[in-house]
Amino acid sequence: MFAEGDAYERFMGRWSRQFAPQLLRFASVGEGSALLDVGCGTGALASAAAAIPSVRVTSVDKSRALVEHARGHAPGNVSFEVGDAQALSFSDATFDQTVAMLVMNFIPDPASALREMIRVTRPGGIVAAAVWDYGEGMQMLRVFWDEAVALAPDVAARDERHMPLSRAGELSALWRAEGLQDVDEQPLTVALAFASFDDYWQPFIGGQGPAGAYVASLSDAGRRALESRLRGRLSSAGQDSAFTLPARAWAVRGVVPAGESLASLSCDVAAGSSKLVD
Repeated sequence: MFAEGDAYERFMGRWSRQFAPQLLRFASVGEGSALLDVGCGTGALASAAAAIPSVRVTSVDKSRALVEHARGHAPGNVSFEVGDAQALSFSDATFDQTVAMLVMNFIPDPASALREMIRVTRPGGIVAAAVWDYGEGMQMLRVFWDEAVALAPDVAARDERHMPLSRAGELSALWRAEGLQDVDEQPLTVALAFASFDDYWQPFIGGQGPAGAYVASLSDAGRRALESRLRGRLSSAGQDSAFTLPARAWAVRGVVPAGESLASLSCDVAAGSSKLVD
């Protein structure tokens, strides 16, 4: 069994490293930026950002194992800490951009985390995030869950298509609800080449994410049955050849209002929420 950081890297980290440069461009991270990377995982976004001249990168994740893995593989100009996205330790208006890559849907209270991201970002700065389109766009997982549910219909509720914030318009609605300005949501796409079916399948054995947890819960016979269905679907004409799968994420960015205190912004948002309830 792989250590947590290695298992995550094999399962999702390789996707993240392809996706990170696109999200950084979308978030307008450029030379000299002070960037906060929320939910850094194994450090894909931090490593990509560190290649931009004079960027100052701070990364935080709740998993100590992932932080240690990231710290051991990222460039020396990135700082890491263990922390909760819902209670960030940083002072107000510390960063030019705050970015959460492929993690908002796993945070218990994403609105609370977003308010913290806004708080630590300077007025006029950008808060951005992305979540995989689990229902249609993230084909590695779409194929997996299609076959898992075909084998055992009672596991449909575990299908990641039900993930929060993973459908078009959901992230932007949250961003607007928390008072961000100039909110823009766009689909961002990447593709990953798999050398063989095993290159696709073996990372699921590491137990990462909902899909990996489901594989770990199966009996040996159940695991073999799912593997067989997936192999039949992904192997061309029965040959264990290379193949490529695309992935789409919904990305959102918004600007922290300028000339307005965070306290007054929070009051305005709360008042708006109260009116909606009334």
